[in-house]
Amino acid sequence: MEEQIKHVVACLKSLFIGFWLLPVILIVVGEIGEEWVGMYAADVRATYFAETLTILLVAICVPVSLKLFAWVLTRKIDKVSLPEALRLYSFWSKIRMLLLTLPMLAGFAVYYLMLSNKGVLCAFIALTASLFCLPGEGRLRKELHINKEEEA
Repeated sequence: MEEQIKHVVACLKSLFIGFWLLPVILIVVGEIGEEWVGMYAADVRATYFAETLTILLVAICVPVSLKLFAWVLTRKIDKVSLPEALRLYSFWSKIRMLLLTLPMLAGFAVYYLMLSNKGVLCAFIALTASLFCLPGEGRLRKELHINKEEEA
């Protein structure tokens, strides 16, 4: 069981690192600046639509990603056996990171395509919310109510 716990934690940590490497790559690509940067900056209607959509995406995805996981943890994961709980914990952690990836990607797209600061603000909100999802063995054990003494 200890190996399964370490495997789940390692997978979630690599996912989290990948989540944080993605904006770094987007920033590098955006700052190198090809002809696509600022492509829609002059289109006021498209900029307004994209900004509004990104703001709504952040307003929906950030609370849902945080609250949904807590809800699933108490209603579903706590009621199953440990191996199944580890599988569900891993699955729902990935869903939570996916929900935070959507507004982050949309925010950077709006920032670079429309040169709108609202886009980068939304991306940073999603990145900040991901800090509440920081994976670790201690956190997994606490959320799944696993004590090391019980394992031995």
